[in-house]
Amino acid sequence: MKKEQRPSSEFQSLTSVHRAMGYPDPKHPLIALINGCIARVETSAFESPHVLYFYKISLKTPKSGQMRYGQHYYDFDNGGLFFAAPGQVVGPAGDNDDREKINASMNSRYTLLIHPDFFLGHPLAKKIKQFGFFSYSVNEALNLSDEEAEAITSVFRMIDTELSNRLDDFSEEVIISQIELLLNFSNRFYKRQFITRKSDSHDLLEKLDDILNRFFNDDSLVQH
Repeated sequence: MKKEQRPSSEFQSLTSVHRAMGYPDPKHPLIALINGCIARVETSAFESPHVLYFYKISLKTPKSGQMRYGQHYYDFDNGGLFFAAPGQVVGPAGDNDDREKINASMNSRYTLLIHPDFFLGHPLAKKIKQFGFFSYSVNEALNLSDEEAEAITSVFRMIDTELSNRLDDFSEEVIISQIELLLNFSNRFYKRQFITRKSDSHDLLEKLDDILNRFFNDDSLVQH
């Protein structure tokens, strides 16, 4: 039996993540957005299962392999969105010496990290726990159409722009509104994904039923 990998690192703060990646400290201690189009992780800190004590939302690129979340794995062959709640084990699937899988799993266009304290005093602090895609029992990525990916990317860009500008008294409210928009888009697209799958499964069952009916009603197949 393959031995289960245990977390090798725990990250209590966003500053610890940035320093492990070799980046300057984040502009805000409770929220950070990593632009994967610019940044490249050159550290072993994230090459094995680890624990992050904040929310994580990543827009994964196609062919990103598998990511571990809790006791399950997400498949990112087609890219998509990855969600993780604070305190869960995340990291690449496979052995530590499988460099190709590890490098692939770390490919993200954007990764948003949010400490739960960022939402203190805001309705989103309670509402965010109601979004089912943060549950570790969900073991599949949110697949996105081109149009959906563009909508999600546009929100990440808005958050990136806001965090890149000088923070003021309105920054927190604006960013929380943008995060809520990101979550609402994600909720809509997840529901679309499951409705589509249900429809596809129904069509498949209908086709199978039709094949069986034609088989049993074909006199030429009746044994004499």
